Amino acid sequence: MVHASLRAIGPVEEGAVGVVRALERAVGSTGTLLFLLGARDDLSWVNARPEPERADLLAAAAPFDKDATPADPEVGVLAEVFRQLPGTVVNDHPDARFGARGRQARALLAEPLPWDDYYGRGSILERFVRARGKVLRLGADSNTVTLLHLAENRVDLPTKRRVLRHHKVLTSSGTPRIRTVTCLDDTDGILDWPGEDYFTTILQDYLHHRAARLGTVGAAHSELIEAGDLLDHAVAWMHAHFSPD
Repeated sequence: MVHASLRAIGPVEEGAVGVVRALERAVGSTGTLLFLLGARDDLSWVNARPEPERADLLAAAAPFDKDATPADPEVGVLAEVFRQLPGTVVNDHPDARFGARGRQARALLAEPLPWDDYYGRGSILERFVRARGKVLRLGADSNTVTLLHLAENRVDLPTKRRVLRHHKVLTSSGTPRIRTVTCLDDTDGILDWPGEDYFTTILQDYLHHRAARLGTVGAAHSELIEAGDLLDHAVAWMHAHFSPD
């Protein structure tokens, strides 16, 4: 699973496509690449409005289409280039849309994904860990480790902040409809935390105490991390720091 900053990597022959091709050569014919795509949503502000107003505000919006809607700009240019390459497999969820290429692409994405709590039980993240995946960070911001959302779902806390969102989506028959999603708050966090984003703190703690392969790709400081080990560390860290005294 790749999180990458093209700016951090620097100039590459063929640009973003060249980076994807290099990654494909690195994992080989038996490997698989996975990217979080999400979805560009120019009406995301609607979900900050009172719930009874949202359906009307979305009535004239273009519906989410897994095959056509661009990736969320916040996940970076490389993810959108990856999405558009012929042969990339994508799943149908506006908040948890992933793209995959390679041997296990369909196995990771083909099974139905939970509509609610899409980063928890039965999620693509869970399948990724079960497949003994690795997280590759190529100069990415330290708070961009999507796998840690699975840790948020697994940690046992008395309360976690949840959100309700409305999306306009295409159904399997091609008819648009408005659906709701309920999930842990994966934007502002499952609880208030002082200082920097706790995803950053967890990653830095992991890199300080656990084993990761470190190196430089282009000009980008990079890490290759065993997903299962990072997940176990994150759950333990959350238990230690989030549990009430």
